[in-house]
Amino acid sequence: MLISFRNKPVRGLVDLSVLENSDATGLCEAQRRGEISIPEIATVYLDRIEALNPEINAIVALRPRAEILAEAEQMEQMDAVGPLHGLPMAIKDLAETKGIITSFGAPIYKDYVPTKDCLMVSRLRRAGALIIGKTNTPEFGLGSHSYNPVYGVTRNPYDLSRSAGGSSGGAAAALAAQMLPIADGSDMMGSLRNPAGWNNVYGFRPSYGLVPGEPGGDSFLHQLATSGPMARSVRDLELLLKVIGVPDSRDPHSTTAFSGMGQGDIKGTKIGWVGDWDKYYPMEPEVLDLCVRGLDTLADLGCEVHPVIPPIGPEKLWQSWVTLRNFAIASKFAPLFSDPVTRDLLKAEMIWEIERGLALTSLEVHEASVIRSEWFSAFATMEKVDMLAMPSAQMFPFDATLDWPKQVANQAMDTYHRWMEVVVPASLTGLPALCIPVGFGTAGLPMGLQLIGKRGDDARVLRVGHTYHEITGFPQKRAPGKK
Repeated sequence: MLISFRNKPVRGLVDLSVLENSDATGLCEAQRRGEISIPEIATVYLDRIEALNPEINAIVALRPRAEILAEAEQMEQMDAVGPLHGLPMAIKDLAETKGIITSFGAPIYKDYVPTKDCLMVSRLRRAGALIIGKTNTPEFGLGSHSYNPVYGVTRNPYDLSRSAGGSSGGAAAALAAQMLPIADGSDMMGSLRNPAGWNNVYGFRPSYGLVPGEPGGDSFLHQLATSGPMARSVRDLELLLKVIGVPDSRDPHSTTAFSGMGQGDIKGTKIGWVGDWDKYYPMEPEVLDLCVRGLDTLADLGCEVHPVIPPIGPEKLWQSWVTLRNFAIASKFAPLFSDPVTRDLLKAEMIWEIERGLALTSLEVHEASVIRSEWFSAFATMEKVDMLAMPSAQMFPFDATLDWPKQVANQAMDTYHRWMEVVVPASLTGLPALCIPVGFGTAGLPMGLQLIGKRGDDARVLRVGHTYHEITGFPQKRAPGKK
C-alpha cells in the first residue's frame, strides 16, 4: 500500500510544490529571499505530519502546534542566527533534547525530559533549527527496524506493511514522506544507511571524529558509532554536516571542521564493486541488479568501476564486529542490567548483547581490535581503489510486524542483526559511507548503494554522491505515491 500525497488534505499557506520541488537548502534560500516565511514553512510541514504521520508513525513526542508556530513567528522577526534558521527538524530519539521527551524507545525512559541538549542538538539550535519533536527509533537503537514499546512501529511510506529500517527509521520515513525537510541520525551498524536505502533518500555516516561525540565517559575504547545527516539531496547532507561537523576540544578524535564537499571533478574516481563479497553475503533477488544499475550511472559520469574482493575475509570482520559491539554495549548499559527493576524492562536483544559483553576476556577484545586494525590498514593501502561500493542492505524492506528477519534469500540468520552484515566493513573502522538511492524493485520497494571512502575522504564521497544526484534525483522523481 502506497501513501498518495495528493489524496491527503494539506492546509498550508503555500503550494505543495514548495516541498516537492525544493530541498532544504533551496527552502532556506527561498526564506532568506522573502519568498516564503518561517511560519508558512512550519505550517506546511505540520500539516503534512497531521495528514500522514498517523499511518507512518515516524514523528514522535511532537510539540503542540500552537507552540511551534509561535516560535516560528518569533524566528521570522529575528535576524537569521545560522544556516538552519527557521528550518523545522525532529531529532532522533536517541539524542537528548531539552524540554522534549527523550525515551530512547525504552520503557525505562518513557517519561524522561532532559534539562539540557546534547552537544549535537545544541549545535542545531545555535544554527537556527526549529525543533518540533523527535523521530522514532528501535529501543536503545538496537536493530534496523524502528519499533519499540513506547511509540510502536514506524512504517515505510512506500508500503505501509513494510519496515522503514533503523535505527534512524523515523528520520528516513519522515524525509521520504516530506514531513521533514532534513534530519539527523546516528550510525553504529548501518543506521544512517539501511533506512536511507529503504526510503529512497540519502544517509551519510561521516569519518569517525568528524562529528564529535558527547563529552564524558570513555573517549578511546569505543569508536563504532557516530552521528550524521540524512536528507533528500546531497547538498542538504553538506548543509547539516557543516553545522555538526565542527571540532570539540574535549573529543580526542575530533578532526578539523567540515568545510564542504568542494567542486572537484569525479571523473577517474576508482570504485571497487564488492557486491556480495564472492557470494558470502546472501542477497535477495534484484538487490545486486539495482546496485549495478546505479554503478553504471556512476561509470557514465566518468568513474572507473571494477569488481574487487578485499584482502581480508568478511567472516573475520564479523567476528571482530560482534565482539567489539558486545563489549561497547555491555560497557554502557551494564548498570541497567545489574538492577533487577530495570533489567526486566530491557529487550531480549539488549540482554543478549550485555551478557555476551560481560563474558568477554580482555584478550578476546584485543584480538577483535587487531582484526579491526588490519582491515583499516588493508583498505587504506588499496591503491587501485578510492572507495568501495556495496549494497546498503541485503534485502528489501520486510514485514513491519516482524521483530527481525530470520532468513535472507533462504539462508538462516543466527543473530538479530546478521541480516544487515553488509554494513559492517564501514562501521568497524569508522569509514565515511554514503547511501545513495538506486531505484526500485518490481514490488515497488526502494534500494540503496553504499559508497565507502577512506578515512577523512568525506568530501570526495559526497562529491560523487552529489554528481550522481544531479543526474538521477530519485527522491524528487519518485516520492511515495508517484509512479
